[in-house]
Amino acid sequence: MALIHHTRSGSGRPPLVFVHGFGCARSDWDDLVAHFGGRHETVAVDLGGHGTTPGTPAHRRIETHGADVAELLDTLDMPPAIVFGHSMGCRVAMDAALRVPDRVTAVVLVDGSRLGEPGSTAHIARGKALEAAGYGPFIRAAFEQMFAPGYDKAKAARIVQRALDRDASICGPLFADIGRYDAENMDRVVASLKVPMLAIQTTLTGADGKRVSMAAGQSSPYLDFLRRAKPDVLVEVIPDTGHFPQLERPAETNAIIETFLRGLPQ
Repeated sequence: MALIHHTRSGSGRPPLVFVHGFGCARSDWDDLVAHFGGRHETVAVDLGGHGTTPGTPAHRRIETHGADVAELLDTLDMPPAIVFGHSMGCRVAMDAALRVPDRVTAVVLVDGSRLGEPGSTAHIARGKALEAAGYGPFIRAAFEQMFAPGYDKAKAARIVQRALDRDASICGPLFADIGRYDAENMDRVVASLKVPMLAIQTTLTGADGKRVSMAAGQSSPYLDFLRRAKPDVLVEVIPDTGHFPQLERPAETNAIIETFLRGLPQ
């Protein structure tokens, strides 16, 4: 099986591996790659059905993406890496870390979430709602609320369009599968991770289903869950920011990561 497409650059340990979110691409990490590439080897991936990596029907499930990233880590034969995930990519990063634990030394979750509690079947209704609305209208509505009011409108429009351009036959079911994966696996996955974890959080989803920016010091049901499931998790909230802190607030994001790196066992 061909490896997912990726860009490998820089040098230095530990390597940093970047996994994008739903409907996104490896270019979302360009600012972090540029910042850390002088001191760390970096690998930014395009998941199946995203960026330049072809998709298959198997890429409708989160586990396939986790297996793809795990295979890449094994094949590249790097020293243990810090694996970053954004949004949906948080699940992929954690899934990969459990598949190849000897290849991962820490995990960083960037604005993750939980879309399904144990036993929940809400993902089925979410999938039906997507089918009823159509991939384009449903995904446009989801993505257009992901940005803080002050973020560059032209840049936001390009991110929205990129998601709309994905193969709906793969990414439509994949969007619904996020909730299925969370309901079936999230408790086990987070509790099973023995490596250090950093959660950089910027948004939460309110009771009305709308994504909103967080305030300094604020928590959320998702962050409360992480703290229960993995008591040693480090949580940092970047306030007044949209869903893409690595794009909207790269300097603050990089500074948080720098602090985390300095605190890791050498």
